[in-house]
Amino acid sequence: MQIDLKNSGNSSQHTGLTDNCVAVIGAGPAGLMAAEVLSTAGVRVDVYDAMPSTGRKFLMAGKGGMNITHAEPFDAFLARYGTRREKLEPLLRAFPPEALREWIHGLGIETFVGTSNRVFPKDMKAAPLLRAWLHRLRERGVHFHMHHRWLGWDEQGALRFEIPGIAPHPNPLPPAGEGANVKTMRFDATVLALGGASWPQLGSDGAWVSLLEQRGIAIAPLRPSNCGFEVAWSTHLRERFAGEPLKSVAACYGDTRKQGECIISAHGIEGGLIYSFSAVLRDEIERNGSATLQLDLLPNWSTERVQKEVSHPRGSRSLSSHLQSRLGLKGIKTALLREVLSAEQMHDTALLARTIKALPLQLVATRPLAEAISTAGGIPFEALDEHLMLRQMPGVFCAGEMLDWEAPTGGYLLSACFASGQAAGKGVLEWLRQPRQAQGL
Repeated sequence: MQIDLKNSGNSSQHTGLTDNCVAVIGAGPAGLMAAEVLSTAGVRVDVYDAMPSTGRKFLMAGKGGMNITHAEPFDAFLARYGTRREKLEPLLRAFPPEALREWIHGLGIETFVGTSNRVFPKDMKAAPLLRAWLHRLRERGVHFHMHHRWLGWDEQGALRFEIPGIAPHPNPLPPAGEGANVKTMRFDATVLALGGASWPQLGSDGAWVSLLEQRGIAIAPLRPSNCGFEVAWSTHLRERFAGEPLKSVAACYGDTRKQGECIISAHGIEGGLIYSFSAVLRDEIERNGSATLQLDLLPNWSTERVQKEVSHPRGSRSLSSHLQSRLGLKGIKTALLREVLSAEQMHDTALLARTIKALPLQLVATRPLAEAISTAGGIPFEALDEHLMLRQMPGVFCAGEMLDWEAPTGGYLLSACFASGQAAGKGVLEWLRQPRQAQGL
């Protein structure tokens, strides 16, 4: 079935934004922010998503406390986006963290700045924010269509969706109109905000990559970001310590040193401290097959102090008892030392002291993309104009994790998703205001 929601008014020029209909595909933060901008301007907005409900990954991110953005100085904030800072800076300057907080306050949700400058809703939850937001969007006339899986475009450029509640066709899908479970929809513009490919069970499965590649859009390969890494643990460590937190340590790679916590997993190591190094470690593994991260097991102790305590006579005590009584090392930290040092090396006090302060941990692979918190790669900024419209597909705008950027956790991911969603929404409005001839229609 085909439904035409495109403006059928004046063929030479748009006479008013209220005459326009825009599809937003993807009901995460970027897509919903685009819908907010468009609906505020009076445009009819239809939001489509393959999942049963909106904002599933957004809600999952809020389970550990909804870190919405960051309150550090803006230049430092921009620096967190690494090689994509230049591309993202105009978007983030147009919708900086302070503006994002004010927008949240406008939904009736209070925020506060934590001790690490991370910004949270007062109740630390994502669900109240999302509920208030959806309520306002619906009041502004936004229509939501769940269980609608986007299938790309037909030969006339109409959007194709798999209709909910009907078993899908086997691949390859038949042409539009030949299957009862496929419908086509025509709009004046489209915003794609389909996410990356991490946590596919929440909706971001990366299926859009092939749909855009079929249209001649070159996509940078999707890769895990903010991810865990695989380590070839011994059977003993894996069976005895998998799931154990590793607290009060520092990690060092190159000239960068950070202190925090991580977790030993059956496959390797993960957690916030590790995620903060994930981009450089992933790139090193891709270049050379492995990467070595150094762990300081006693980050608040000087090397001299560690050497002195390790060398202290231990009498009849075992080495394990000696390390626990003199340095407080036990459990997983002692086990890690035994992972990298032989029994003979453990009794070399100089080597043992150096290893306590710089334990070499060889990472052999990233964990799968589906397990990562976020995604690197995607649509290159070079394929988009300054309004985030695809240069090869006029009227098609992109936002969120679909774009080729990455950032650490700490509110930076959501900030850029919100900012790019707003930029895409404003880009659509600018495009809709142009005469039809200027749009190439």
